[in-house]
Amino acid sequence: MAGPELGQQAQRILLRIARAAIRAGLDGVSYRPPVPEDPALATAAGAFVTLHAAGSLRGCIGTLEGTRPLYQTVAEMARSAAFRDPRFPPLTDQEWGDIRVEISALTPLEDIDDPQLVQVGRHGVVISQGGRRGVLLPQVAAQYGWDRETFLARTCDKAGLPADAWRRGASIQVFEARVFGEVDTPE
Repeated sequence: MAGPELGQQAQRILLRIARAAIRAGLDGVSYRPPVPEDPALATAAGAFVTLHAAGSLRGCIGTLEGTRPLYQTVAEMARSAAFRDPRFPPLTDQEWGDIRVEISALTPLEDIDDPQLVQVGRHGVVISQGGRRGVLLPQVAAQYGWDRETFLARTCDKAGLPADAWRRGASIQVFEARVFGEVDTPE
């Protein structure tokens, strides 16, 4: 599994792009991120943008497929996390100062046949069956202290599948993520 190499400067650029995209949305204007000089940011890659407020989830939207340059994907996902996550109302100006941005830059998906290959804390998981699909990022299992079986069962739950679908023929894919955010990346 290989994804874009993102040093601290590249991470800072992506975080600025995410914030600028959200700010533009709050201001009701369009936003086109500037083309960065770092070639890693122009690499096509999937990404998720997660928003936190007061330590709680406030939005998370992403794409698994790398069809556009990473910097463009981050801008789009940031705006979507702020304004189109169906679990939350659109972000408001009043909340803006409390929002912390986290970005997960993804490696390509890899099909696996053996669920024992899923490594908690390293892999994100996609489980699909019968037109349903659930995705959990690698940091979720670590955050909740889940073991492999719980991680797989929760991913099935998210897909609306029986919790043991991963044992009964559901497709399992894994990916890795380079996760960084405003709390751990110096400005």
